[in-house]
Amino acid sequence: MKKYDVIIVGAGAAGLSAALTLSEKLKVLVICKGEKQLCNSNLAQGGIAGVYNSPEDSPEFHKHDTFVAGGFENDPVTTDILVNEAKTDIHRLIEFGVDFDKKENGDYHRTLEGGHGKHRIFHNADATGHEIVVKLQAAVEKLPNVDFLDNALLCSIKKVNGGFVLDILKDEKFDTYCCQYAVLCTGGIGRVYEFTTNSSIATGDGIAFAYNMGARIKHLSYIQFHPTAFNNKNTRECFLISEAVRGEGAYLLNCNKERFMHNYDKRLELAPRDVVSHSIIFEAKRTGSDDFYIDISHKDSEFIRNRFPMIYSNLLKAGYDLTKDSVPIFPCQHYLMGGIDVDSSSQTSVDGLYACGECSHTGVHGNNRLASNSLLEALVFSRRAAEHINKRHFDESFSPVYEFVHDENASPIPKGLRTSIRAIMQKAYFVMPDVDALFPGFEKVKEIKELLERGKFLVNKDYVEARALATVAYIILKEAIAIASENAEITRSDVK
Repeated sequence: MKKYDVIIVGAGAAGLSAALTLSEKLKVLVICKGEKQLCNSNLAQGGIAGVYNSPEDSPEFHKHDTFVAGGFENDPVTTDILVNEAKTDIHRLIEFGVDFDKKENGDYHRTLEGGHGKHRIFHNADATGHEIVVKLQAAVEKLPNVDFLDNALLCSIKKVNGGFVLDILKDEKFDTYCCQYAVLCTGGIGRVYEFTTNSSIATGDGIAFAYNMGARIKHLSYIQFHPTAFNNKNTRECFLISEAVRGEGAYLLNCNKERFMHNYDKRLELAPRDVVSHSIIFEAKRTGSDDFYIDISHKDSEFIRNRFPMIYSNLLKAGYDLTKDSVPIFPCQHYLMGGIDVDSSSQTSVDGLYACGECSHTGVHGNNRLASNSLLEALVFSRRAAEHINKRHFDESFSPVYEFVHDENASPIPKGLRTSIRAIMQKAYFVMPDVDALFPGFEKVKEIKELLERGKFLVNKDYVEARALATVAYIILKEAIAIASENAEITRSDVK
C-alpha cells in the first residue's frame, strides 16, 4: 500500500491550488483521471471575476451581482469570503506567472459579462482557464513533496479509522493508496447529459464517491445551462461561445434573425445565464423553432479576432466567420451549482474529507452561477481547504490494512446504460424540468443504479463512470421531484 499524507483527486484549478498551498512538509499525491490538462478548468474561456486594485468597484458590488444572479439563495458567509478574498487569489495567480491581458497604459484589462454591473473579469484573451491551468501545473511540478499520477482512475475510496484507502487503476493494474486527508476536486457532471460543454471526464465521480461514504449532498438539481453553446447538432461535447462575447456587445437572434431578449428581460443579452436560457426556450415555443444565433458582426472585425482568437479560430474551422456570420447557438449543460456540501474551509460532513471546485457546494452560487465566479470559487476554497489541513494533526503511525478484491473474469456492464441515462436526463430535466417525465425517468435511473451496485461487473472506466452517472442522475431527479412536489406539481410521495 502506497502511503501519502494528503491525496488530491483532480488536477484542475482547485486541485492544483490545493497542492500549492499544502505545507511542503506533507507528502502529497495528485491524481489525474486523464491527461494533466484534461479538465473543465482548462476549458474556461471568459475569465476570473474579482475586485483587485479597482477603485471604481468593490467586493460589496461583486457580492450584490452574485446574489442577484443566484436568486438570493447564496450563502452570505461563503459569498463574503469569495468576494473579499478574490484579491488574494488573483494576486497569487499573477505571482505564478498567469498572463492576464493588459491595456496600453499597463493596467489589467477587465471585461464585462452577463450579470456583472462592473468590468471586473480578468482574462487571457478567451482562453483564461488554459492559461491558469498551465501556469499552476508548472508551479506544482516544481514541488518536491508532490507526486502526479495521470491517466489514473479512482475506482473506490473507503473511510477507515484515521483516514482513507483508495483503489486506483492505472495501466490496467490496480494499486491501493492511503492517506489521512483526501481532497475531492473531480469537477462537474456534464456527461450525464447528451450535450454539454464539459470535458469527457466530467462524470460526477467524486460526488458519487462522497455520497456513498455518507457525505451530505446539496442542491444537485441546481444545474446551469449555458445559453450560447455552438449548435452543430452533431457533437456531444459542445464548443462554448463565451459569455464575454455578449459582454462585448453581441446580439441574440431567433429563427427570423430578430433580436428577442427585450421581450423577456430589461437587461437584454446581458441578463444572467439562467434567464437567457429560459428566454431561448420560451422563444422556441413561441416561434416553433430551435434555430437561434449569436451575432457580433456589427463590431470591428479586427477587434473580434484579437479579443476572441480561440473562438474565432474554432468557428472558422466549422465554417462560420465570427466577424461576418450569425453563428447557430442553443443552450446545453454547462455547470453545477450544487454538489458535496462543505463549510467555509471546504470540509464535508465526513471527517477528513474535503471537496473543492465544481464538485462541491459552498453555497456561493445560489441557484445560478454568476459568470466567471467558478474559477474564483475553485481557487479561494481549495486554498482554504489546504490551509485548514495544514493545521490538522497527522499521525505518523497511520497504516491501515485494507484489501480491494477484483474479479478479473467478471462481465463488462451491459451496453447502452450511459446512453439511456443521458436520454432520460435530457428529457426530464433540461433547462426546465418536464414534470411528466420526472417520475418515470427517476424510476428508470433508480433501476440502472441498483443494477450497477448489485451486479458483479468488471471494474473498469466504463463501470466506474456509469455507476457515477447513475448515482448523480438519481440524486438530481429525486431532488427535482421533491421540489416539484413542494410546488404542488407532483403529489406522489413514494420516492425512496
